[in-house]
Amino acid sequence: MKRRLFLPLFALGLALLAGCSQDGFKDTDITGVEYARDFHLTDQNGKPRSMADFKGRVVSIFFGYTQCPDVCPTTMAEMHTVLQKLGPEDAAKVQVLFITVDPERDTQALLTQYVPAFDPSFIGLRGDAATTAQTAKDYKVFYEKVPGKTPGSYSMNHTAGSYVYDPQGRLRLFVSHGGPGDDAKVSIERQVHDIKLLLAGK
Repeated sequence: MKRRLFLPLFALGLALLAGCSQDGFKDTDITGVEYARDFHLTDQNGKPRSMADFKGRVVSIFFGYTQCPDVCPTTMAEMHTVLQKLGPEDAAKVQVLFITVDPERDTQALLTQYVPAFDPSFIGLRGDAATTAQTAKDYKVFYEKVPGKTPGSYSMNHTAGSYVYDPQGRLRLFVSHGGPGDDAKVSIERQVHDIKLLLAGK
């Protein structure tokens, strides 16, 4: 079965307003929502992590899995390009986090190999099955296992988008990925534009 991409209903509704934000954001402005406040997961080095660890940085959080064939590696590669276009000074003020929705296969060791391969600054996060489910619920992220030909060859349907936080730790934007007509160059330009606004205090 071909993996489907899911966009939360709030993003579908607010996407019509994207670009009309008072602050001039290009992606969907969700400032003031009451969810996706925090997480308590473990990074690829075994260190417990939460949003408080990244205070002072713009944070981009993407939910995915390492065996994802398309949107996950594409998104991670795009984020690497975003950091390059920001330049070293601004890129150092941005943290990209990859939260796995497949902790059964995405071990700490695998995340150590997978996530930093896109950019050494990227951090992979995981929890056990129950913690993953609760985190996804808190973030209004959908995911489900799709059986494959063998027990270990399943794929994962999941929401394809990133949450972006300002340096004060406030959720500000939702960036959709892999949708119909999605243009990587345009998506990268939007994200660079919006991150610069957040770093400027918008």
